[in-house]
Amino acid sequence: MEERGECSASASASANPSDEIWAKLVLSDERYSDVQISSDEKVISSEISATSNDKHSWCKIVRNPDLCSATMENKSQNTILVDGVKVHSDDTIVIKDGSQIIPGPDREGFVSYKFHIMSGPDICQRQLKICVDVNHAKCSICLNLWHDVVTVAPCLHNFCNGCFSEWLRRSKERHSAVLCPQCRAVVHFAGKNHFLRTIAEDMLRADSSLQRSHDEVALLDTYALVRSNLVIGSGKKNRKRAYTPLDDQSDGTYHQCQQCVTEVAGFRCKYDTVHLQCQACGGMMPSRTGFGIPQYCSGCDRSFCGAYWHALGVTGNGSYPVCSQDTLRPISDHSISRIPLLAHEKNLHEQNITDSCIRQMGRTLPDVISEWIAKFENREIDRRRMMLNHAEMITARTFGLLPQVGVISPVLVSPLYTQTCSA
Repeated sequence: MEERGECSASASASANPSDEIWAKLVLSDERYSDVQISSDEKVISSEISATSNDKHSWCKIVRNPDLCSATMENKSQNTILVDGVKVHSDDTIVIKDGSQIIPGPDREGFVSYKFHIMSGPDICQRQLKICVDVNHAKCSICLNLWHDVVTVAPCLHNFCNGCFSEWLRRSKERHSAVLCPQCRAVVHFAGKNHFLRTIAEDMLRADSSLQRSHDEVALLDTYALVRSNLVIGSGKKNRKRAYTPLDDQSDGTYHQCQQCVTEVAGFRCKYDTVHLQCQACGGMMPSRTGFGIPQYCSGCDRSFCGAYWHALGVTGNGSYPVCSQDTLRPISDHSISRIPLLAHEKNLHEQNITDSCIRQMGRTLPDVISEWIAKFENREIDRRRMMLNHAEMITARTFGLLPQVGVISPVLVSPLYTQTCSA
């Protein structure tokens, strides 16, 4: 039997005048022709069985905006296997260069395809290019290309994290308002700018002469204080809020947290104390570097107040919210009975697949997590695959949010898929 793949453009893609071949389905049997894909949206029709010459429209492939992947929809009544994952009728899945696709529920009796994205310059370079003058991407403090760039507000000027952090520290030592090093406007907020950080990294790859020495980068990192968004206020009323009778009795100071109001455990905020906003409850707490009580998740660098206020014996109220102490705790102390939505970026389909894999293996989620933590602690897990900010430094006793440190993540899900599908 000669296995040939034919592409029929959908109605929405038929108007596309481009005949450029951007991807193809390569059959495992080299005797047969590849299925070439030229439109941004194609319905694939071909023989799917090794024992029949009948052709069926079994999937639709839609090119994704990133030009490096596509979305495949199962148009057949059968289950389709994509990299060992079952895709049911009318379900979709993202496929990338090298994805293996079997148009049936089993490897036996069905042909096998490999999805391949063409790598020619006319195909992969169709992306918007933005030209940036390198002089506009330099820190006005050190006059070098941004490193771990932060943006201050409201003026929106950008600096190296280490440079601005040292500027902030010296301003606090002088008990003066924090002014922008570039325009001298009063700074109220400072936070990491991940978009500009990506641009700076692209510039370094394009021009290695802009690279700093390893010692200089290491020194900058030791100065860096900005991990989550910092609220830098003078303590004066500068936020719009509803008027209350208490305003008549106020001294004009806006209290951001409970330690602004009264001394707790020997510490009270000053008028210029830098504050952090909790990412769970929205409450505020003073930024206390080196205090010994964790205020950040080590995996995502976001700030959470539960561990800090609980250690001080402070509970929340209507004016000053405090999140649960369980929000931020050592990774090994977390207890999870169900898969968090954030683990699969709120993709219920993938979450159900993971849950089904665990049940089919006759195991429970806590058992899987415990085994994963043990392997993580013994460095049996490839940390380079994990979307963490400090992967090499994290241990089972590191404070963090369990979904953020990757316990329920593709690092765990992929082995579960493999074990279940091969069982």
